[in-house]
Amino acid sequence: MERSTFPRRPTLSPLALGLLVGLVAANLRPLLASVGPMLPDLRADLALSGTAVAVMAGLGVLCLGLLAPVAPRPARRWGINRVLTGSLVALVVGLLVRATGGAVALFAGTVLACAGVAVANVLLPAVIKRDFPSHPGPAMGVYTMALSGSAAVAAASTAPLAALLGLGWRGGLGVWAVPATVALAAWVFGTRGGGNVPIQPPPRGSVLRDALAWQVTAFFGLVGLGFHALLVWLPSIYRAQGLGAQEAGLLLSVLVLVQAPVALVVPRFAVRARNQQRQVVLATALTGIGLAGLLLAPLVAPYLWVLVLGLGQGANFSLSLTMFVLRTRSSGDTARVSALAQTVGYLIAALGPLLLGALNDITGSWTPALLLLLAVLVPQLAAGLFAGRDRHVQTS
Repeated sequence: MERSTFPRRPTLSPLALGLLVGLVAANLRPLLASVGPMLPDLRADLALSGTAVAVMAGLGVLCLGLLAPVAPRPARRWGINRVLTGSLVALVVGLLVRATGGAVALFAGTVLACAGVAVANVLLPAVIKRDFPSHPGPAMGVYTMALSGSAAVAAASTAPLAALLGLGWRGGLGVWAVPATVALAAWVFGTRGGGNVPIQPPPRGSVLRDALAWQVTAFFGLVGLGFHALLVWLPSIYRAQGLGAQEAGLLLSVLVLVQAPVALVVPRFAVRARNQQRQVVLATALTGIGLAGLLLAPLVAPYLWVLVLGLGQGANFSLSLTMFVLRTRSSGDTARVSALAQTVGYLIAALGPLLLGALNDITGSWTPALLLLLAVLVPQLAAGLFAGRDRHVQTS
């Protein structure tokens, strides 16, 4: 039964547990978002080639996909609490390693930290399914808002923090080990004495044979493709239009920052609806309007286009994560769907920066790249409409 599979913890109130989940989630994106602002300094100091920089930029997202399947098996053996503790330890150590050595330490630390993030990405939705079975909406809202908000904070503050500390790119990247350590301590303290019975083995059925699980996966992956593509290239797109580096960076901050409040609100409405198809249509329409504005009149109202685009992407991102919970009946199924969606989904998302960069190199223009992102909205909408139906993944 579900209660024996994932025992409840009476030591924390729902509010305190929600805040704890948010604190852990807030440390899962600075790892990736802090690299961009430091790339020029990092590249100059370590004498990295352009290829090495490209690998560095895409390594994080790629690792999230490749390492996500690791999470369910140890959780079945040792329990979610202990495995999440281990993932946070890996994150803290990885953040410190990548900031204290040369190029080898940079890449090794990134992989170790990403392993921790990949496991936590998979298991936190299962924690929400376990501890908020009747009211997952507010908890998913806090979770997705923490992901989006922390990415915006890291993107905007890493360079100023590096200057303030006077330690260059190492200080800018290494400083994020501090809040990660706080999250680790809070998680260990908050989950003490609550029981940690390992989860039961999965049923003979598999999410790999369920069409709905793949529809959720496709939706998550295609949403991520568009987001990560613009996370890397939006400043370059606007700099090609003649804007300065500072304003182009500000536009990126707006794109990411506006997603935080959207991510908090959308899951509350999603869990109350009979299905999520209308929300998918509205969010995809907003994304399309924003992309069309970037394509046809980028300088007419740049902040408007970025605002609308952020609203659409933020809504779709939070919907895709919320579907991990809404399309499953148990915490075990949530963990398995989450693992599948994030394994395949992040591999799809990693193609976004690569494809946009390649199209720009080949054509010398950002127009084909933006047309590609608009075209991706068609299969994204189809996957979202299928995933948004009022059904559950069947594993037996």
